[in-house]
Amino acid sequence: MAIGMATTKVTITLDDDQLSAVRRLVAERKAESVSGFVKHAVSVALADVAGWGALLGAALEETGGALSAKERAWADSVLKPGSKARSRRKKKAA
Repeated sequence: MAIGMATTKVTITLDDDQLSAVRRLVAERKAESVSGFVKHAVSVALADVAGWGALLGAALEETGGALSAKERAWADSVLKPGSKARSRRKKKAA
């Protein structure tokens, strides 16, 4: 941990199997501690989210920018589970 870095203790819930696997890694000295493993996992997840956000932003720029309100409403209507637009697909003949 870096000197002067602010930290806050939190409680998380893991599946028993997940916690056992992390504790096994700590016992095998493949992870420094349970807390250290979780901190690393959070860092990786945050970097992943940032990466996908950047990728999406680049893709939107290449295709004309962010969706307009009208485009978003159309997409929401088509992608909404059970929407009429989705259920209009032709049924295969038996």
